[in-house]
Amino acid sequence: MHYLHEGQERRVYFPNPSATLPVRTRGARIQLLPWGRRREQAGRLPLGGWARLDSIYGERWDRFSPKPVLLAVNRFMEKDHVGARHWYDLTRGQYIQGLVARLGSERRVYVVTIAPEHEDAVHERWPRIVSAVR
Repeated sequence: MHYLHEGQERRVYFPNPSATLPVRTRGARIQLLPWGRRREQAGRLPLGGWARLDSIYGERWDRFSPKPVLLAVNRFMEKDHVGARHWYDLTRGQYIQGLVARLGSERRVYVVTIAPEHEDAVHERWPRIVSAVR
């Protein structure tokens, strides 16, 4: 993911255990939250950095008090089957949908995924892009 935070460009990749994503809060303020959970990280929230929309609708996230959020990123990257990087830009007013999960004092954000809606997709899962009024 690529985003601006406090005037600085940030590029984060999920494998980095300190990766954070910018969550848009009320009043259009931005809060950075840890992106998912990796095997080596303590906690009881789900492993990984993604939440399938169908699993959210299927109530599999309910025990984590899920809250839908908007991720204020400029671009995101997907790797294809040979490892080549493909960057995708978002336009003004577009966000990636996220889900904030909580369990006790633990809180993390996950990228909501859907089946791709266009032929540019390099995977069978794709971040859900939503438009919002600023």
